[in-house]
Amino acid sequence: MGSKIRWRLIVPTIFFMLLSSIDRVNVSFAALHMNADLGFSPSQYGFGAGILFAGFLTGQYPSVLLLQRIGFHHWLAGCALLWGGCAAAMAFIDNHVEFYVLRVLLGFAEGGLAPGIVLYLSQFATERERATTFAMPMLAIPISVVIGGPLSGLLLGMAAPFGLESWRWMFLGEALPTLLFAVIAWFWFADTPDRARWLTAEEKRWLSQNAANRQETARRNDWSVLARPLVWASAALWFCLLAGSYGIIFWLPQMVKSLANLPPLEIGLINALPWAANAAGIYIGATSSDRSGERFWHIAIPAMGMAIAIIAAAAAGASFAGLAALFVAGFCLGAAQGAFWALPTRMFTPATFAVGAVAINITGSSGGLVVPWLVGGVREASGGFWAPTLLLAGFLLTGAAIVLVLRGVAVRRGEAA
Repeated sequence: MGSKIRWRLIVPTIFFMLLSSIDRVNVSFAALHMNADLGFSPSQYGFGAGILFAGFLTGQYPSVLLLQRIGFHHWLAGCALLWGGCAAAMAFIDNHVEFYVLRVLLGFAEGGLAPGIVLYLSQFATERERATTFAMPMLAIPISVVIGGPLSGLLLGMAAPFGLESWRWMFLGEALPTLLFAVIAWFWFADTPDRARWLTAEEKRWLSQNAANRQETARRNDWSVLARPLVWASAALWFCLLAGSYGIIFWLPQMVKSLANLPPLEIGLINALPWAANAAGIYIGATSSDRSGERFWHIAIPAMGMAIAIIAAAAAGASFAGLAALFVAGFCLGAAQGAFWALPTRMFTPATFAVGAVAINITGSSGGLVVPWLVGGVREASGGFWAPTLLLAGFLLTGAAIVLVLRGVAVRRGEAA
């Protein structure tokens, strides 16, 4: 049954997450030509690129509540149509106001995707498979970095049809698959295990008794879960782990810049290495956690390893040794993130799952707004790279400390694996 679920549900959700990530971040490639064509100032472009997070954060609860009301296949098809439509409409913008509006709508449409997929897959995952089931869709993010750049570069370099500018063609070319697969989603996904025609009757009965989140019809969400300190401790941990990704984002351009004498293809491959390591870390960390049943050390040890690795990258400077340190950092970060969702979801009931998962994801995603601003401010105040590096390492060590506190609580309750 595990292989059925993996190929029928997990791999397709990875693909949708991949499409959403590409449609969200391709604006950085379009900016190479779009800003000059439309006369965008750096501040106008920066505001438009970042304002996506306003829609992304505000869209999460409405999106997941809609999922509960209309079912997963309707919900995913609708979300993909909306974000694909916004991504395609970016090809026709003529001013910065249109740019801002579409970025907010794009963020709103994609906001509930990650927690919604976690909520959906929880119906098909057992306790022993939590980490792998919830982590696999996360592979889409590093994979999108690995393939998104070459894909965007390929579209930008093509002779665009219909006399379009290359950046307009890139937006259209990358949005069209989303619109196509939105239609496929309507027919592909079963809302609940009992509606999955590819499961046997015995498999359906087994999931109804053993799934990590056994869905109930016509239930109310229990919002009282937001008063539980463990929810917010988990949310703070997720914030720290996502903040750690900026350790790679912050240092990688410096490393690649020093290798300007290499051919563009080799530079592109080097740029992808830490994110490929991140994808490997997600998979290995999740599967190892599931095999052993241990959750806490599978997060704490990689988080500490990531902190050490980015400090080593800063010490090595722009060199191959620095790139090697970032490779290790990417792997460690992936391993910690891959094991994460198995930890907080253990304390949720069907009535609290959606509310708790979205609260954690909103808190973690807010790092996209907060952490770059903090890093920029610290770098400006210190005049160097060491202080921002230590700040990011501090986030990761704080995350490791939170895990150990949570483990201490679980040990006292007799729940630690």
